[in-house]
Amino acid sequence: MAAVDVSGNPTGLRFGLFLSQAGKSLSQVFDEYQMAEDLGFDHAWLVDHLVDTDAPPSAPMLEAWTLLAAIAERTRRIRLGVLVSSNTFRHPAMLLKEAVNVDHISHGRLILGLGAGWHADEHRRYGIPLPPPGERVDRFAEAVEIVSLLMAHERTTYAGRYYQLDDAPLEPRPIQQPRIPILIAAHRPRMLRLAAAYADQWDTFAALPDTATDGVRTDLAERIGALDAACREIGRDPAEIRRSTWAKAESALRDEGSYLDFVNQHRALGFTDFSTTGPSAAQLPLVRHLAEQMIPHLRGEPHANR
Repeated sequence: MAAVDVSGNPTGLRFGLFLSQAGKSLSQVFDEYQMAEDLGFDHAWLVDHLVDTDAPPSAPMLEAWTLLAAIAERTRRIRLGVLVSSNTFRHPAMLLKEAVNVDHISHGRLILGLGAGWHADEHRRYGIPLPPPGERVDRFAEAVEIVSLLMAHERTTYAGRYYQLDDAPLEPRPIQQPRIPILIAAHRPRMLRLAAAYADQWDTFAALPDTATDGVRTDLAERIGALDAACREIGRDPAEIRRSTWAKAESALRDEGSYLDFVNQHRALGFTDFSTTGPSAAQLPLVRHLAEQMIPHLRGEPHANR
């Protein structure tokens, strides 16, 4: 399956902001997305959490998919997504129905980010089961297969261990064809194999405490090697998959040089999509400079083909 390049730029790099809605008001989220669009970023991302994972649980946290629909209505160009949706929160068929709504509202600007789920505290607080890691991946494997089948067929029947469908339609169909591009966050061997099989875009990032990569022992180069090998095992060209990563603003937005280092180091590994968290108010002048002066130049440079 060929990757879907939703950027409109089939040859180059894409740049985004991992804005998140954690700790923010609705108006602040709207303002930040408008800023990202006005500055010409290719994509911007929410998180799928029920509490702020970096703050006390009393901090505000708007729900991701209803918020994304509102953002889709208020923006016109920028690509939208949740980095990434926790499979533990929603039945995959219901998630896809929500995603199709956002795809229609945005006129085809959605990237469908999927992950297995990981943050134990929010699951405990809200009474949502968090299975052990092996079962989470088993559930995710069924979920991503269901999402793919529903977008590929007029009717889908599926008899899995965790999910079942009986002659299920997907109407209306997505705006984007042949399907909404699927982004899979994968950092460990089994998830990397699922990304190789199903992803149009793969997301990973350096091991960070208190994130989905906490405890991951492989570096980025090793994960890339594992993804490429998994693609070849199933007869898929690894170059079909876009590769995205992100870094925290405090490391990548210190100055122009730190951002260029972040992009160049990951570009050399074959990454195609780059995002940073933030920015803070103090970092806005730098982000504006990067968007207006550096990023257009970077987009014009060829990236490494794997």
